[in-house]
Amino acid sequence: MHSQLSYLFGLQQPVDRKSYFKIGAGLMLVKYLVDASLIFFVTGAFWTPLDYLVPLVSLHEEKMMLFPPWLNISLIIWSLPFLWIGVSMTLRRAVDAGRSPWAALSFFIPILNYLMMLTFCVLPSSPNIVGTAKPSTFNVKTRFKSAVLGIGASILIGMFFIIINVFVLKDYGLALFAATPFVLGVVSAFFFNYQTPRSLLETSHVVTLGLFLVAGALLLFALEGLICLAMAFPLGLIVALLGGVIGRTIALRQPATVKGMTLGVLLLPASAIFDKLNQADFTYEVVSTIEIQASAGKVWQQLIAFNEIENSPDWHFRLGIAYPVHASISGAGVGAVRSCDFSTGSFVEPITIWDETRRLAFDVVAQPPPLQEWSPYQRVYAPHLDGFSRAVRGEFRLTQLASEKTRLEGSTWYRLDIYPHFYWRIFTDKIIHSIHNRVLQQVKKDSESLY
Repeated sequence: MHSQLSYLFGLQQPVDRKSYFKIGAGLMLVKYLVDASLIFFVTGAFWTPLDYLVPLVSLHEEKMMLFPPWLNISLIIWSLPFLWIGVSMTLRRAVDAGRSPWAALSFFIPILNYLMMLTFCVLPSSPNIVGTAKPSTFNVKTRFKSAVLGIGASILIGMFFIIINVFVLKDYGLALFAATPFVLGVVSAFFFNYQTPRSLLETSHVVTLGLFLVAGALLLFALEGLICLAMAFPLGLIVALLGGVIGRTIALRQPATVKGMTLGVLLLPASAIFDKLNQADFTYEVVSTIEIQASAGKVWQQLIAFNEIENSPDWHFRLGIAYPVHASISGAGVGAVRSCDFSTGSFVEPITIWDETRRLAFDVVAQPPPLQEWSPYQRVYAPHLDGFSRAVRGEFRLTQLASEKTRLEGSTWYRLDIYPHFYWRIFTDKIIHSIHNRVLQQVKKDSESLY
């Protein structure tokens, strides 16, 4: 059993074409059957083999809208061991076939990865397979030089592609949050281990330091603020460390040359192009509920325009995230305009449904920045602060539970242009729930004080 797991997850044993095909096909079938069964059980939608093989979210938008957040996260976690096995076996198959281990990085490029896998299912084993490089040796001078070279290369590559993705393509997608840190990890680890092999722990330190310095450069040049960097860093670090393992392994294999690293760097623009083709316009709903010891009529009056909120904002709001402070309304009925003032500006909300004491709905036609970034500069030049996370409409529903008790539900529908959605929704849903809670608590306080 141990040897089987080592063969699947390890990075040492060679993989011939027959094993590569049999194990790869078997794992793809197992993963599809589990994915399709879970999706059908949870949503009732049938996940076809074409849905599985063609990774364009835009083609599956109708089905994926049915996925609850926990299902997306579960599918990602379930995919991780398959992803690692795929990369590990592809790297070893490339070496077994006498090809550059850098070819394994094409596993991450959609569509191209299928062509690469079919090729490796056909190529025979090479009679001149070279194994791992010589054991690690201790040399402070060369170690420091290799670390500086790896970190320097990762900073240059990282800053270049961050600028291309964010400021040229204006795209906050997998190319930015997954492919970029992965390639940074690969490159820094490769250079650190290329001349003399280092330990995996030392390699992880170099990869982490490189990612920290890239984040520091973004902060230094006012390209990003501290809050968003802190939110993005956990995802980036995990992906970069995985890249570090792959980069170190490639450096210990032959033929592994600096020239071959070009393929890894090309992974970034290829991912950016795929991001542009793979965008989908999902709208998510966040619902919060509270019970108020007051009649629906009294709650309604406090709801349409509430007093200034005097309660101290929650800790995450004090970091700079926008929070509500006051609401007013101009007119009454459908067509009236509600203004909800936040710490960074005002939401403009024309009323679309006015069902007094029952339902109040509105569109959002203008909104302020989602946060005030922490930065040494007055202004941060980050495009995501303008419209990449935006509310599109909202609604309040009142249900009379007893003569003097009302259940109040608040809903916000929003869109995200920052990917991967499953990760950023963790933060966005939490923030919107906190905004709802701050408003609902104020309405509760004002309504119950009328007694």
